[in-house]
Amino acid sequence: MTTTGALPDVVLDGTFEADADALGRHVRAGEAVLAGLPPRPERSAAQQAVADEVHHASRRLRARFLHRHVGEVYDRVTRGRVLRPRLAELAFAAAEAVPGLLPTREQIAEERRHAQAAKEGREIDQGLFFRAVLRHPEAGAHLADTMLLPTERAVALLPEFQRTGQVRLDTVHMERRAGAAHLTVCNEAHLNAEDETLIADLEVAVDLALLDEQVRVGVLRGGPMTHPRHLGRRVFSAGINLTRLHQGQISLVDFLLRRELGYLSKLAHGLLVDTDPAAWPRQRVDKPWVAAVDSFAIGGGMQLLLVFDHVIAAADAYFSLPAAQEGIVPGAANFRLSRITGPRLSRQVILSGRKIWAHEPAARLVCDEVVDPKQVDAAVEAAVVRLDNPAVAANRRMLNLADEPRDAFRAYLAEFAAEQALRLYGTDVLDKVGRSWAR
Repeated sequence: MTTTGALPDVVLDGTFEADADALGRHVRAGEAVLAGLPPRPERSAAQQAVADEVHHASRRLRARFLHRHVGEVYDRVTRGRVLRPRLAELAFAAAEAVPGLLPTREQIAEERRHAQAAKEGREIDQGLFFRAVLRHPEAGAHLADTMLLPTERAVALLPEFQRTGQVRLDTVHMERRAGAAHLTVCNEAHLNAEDETLIADLEVAVDLALLDEQVRVGVLRGGPMTHPRHLGRRVFSAGINLTRLHQGQISLVDFLLRRELGYLSKLAHGLLVDTDPAAWPRQRVDKPWVAAVDSFAIGGGMQLLLVFDHVIAAADAYFSLPAAQEGIVPGAANFRLSRITGPRLSRQVILSGRKIWAHEPAARLVCDEVVDPKQVDAAVEAAVVRLDNPAVAANRRMLNLADEPRDAFRAYLAEFAAEQALRLYGTDVLDKVGRSWAR
């Protein structure tokens, strides 16, 4: 054991119990150092440098521990992959199973009480953990499948939706008409920007559309706005809610990872309705999806379009992915966009913030139809009729299997978990979000 800075360096010997004990002792020593410092907003530059060194040393050790033992951690928490905890519960269960490996439920709750810039940054440790889990072939595949299961809330609401054909959630209204489930996003006060409530509601709505046998096609569209600048106009999505990010209410686990492994994956790859790999005729149910873009699809809104089978855009709409300008990674857009638009255009959009207007030739790589804004309703109905075909469902299933192999997607998300966690606490991101909120 050698001393480097604030904490001693630790050599792991390769056995689970001994390594877990060494990790726990190291992290406890680090927490004692952090406890002796003022809260983050009150620290001097020298004090913050000490905190950074403590976190860095602990993360190096956690990374080495997970490289050796992540499979055993996952199997202990899931009882040999029998239990299927979702992301947050998995992280908290692992924190209990191996003290010091992850922040506890109480530590994350404390972080949530602070603005993003005032947090300790403990979500980075969760990103490190999920990178290791998703890299692991068996554990990662098991977790990815777990996130394709129906949510408990959707299962509870299914009888009502089957009976009435309608469900009204806080930010999504849903109606079944002529075999199509029409999902209308109604986060009006925020121009349909994505936050944790909207992500949870969208996953429930997607689950219901996939579970209800009376639904054969899904449709997603933004509702009319109450925002003064866009009063009465439909808006598809303004992307991530930067106000919520500034306030510290955009979670790595319950927002950024959940949206990718949850409802976006369900749109692309279907809902897991049978966990038996020998299930017949198939384990998952999936259906074709139509997206209708009014006004704009910014950030997460444009990301969404990449998993839809048919995209209709009003002629005055535009698409953009300003994640690089915001300082974050645009979900799985880096994984999907080059395949759809080619590498040059994808780099212009992601790295340089190029905005694509629906009337531009390049828009044909993002959407299938561009229509007069007054004709969007008719275009949606016509698209539903075209996609309402059992052969369409079968072929889109095979297209998505070829375009986006599950193992390749999981490998991408493993690195995304760590990169996005680091970006959430980058000084450039905190500065940009603070300036945006101040306006």
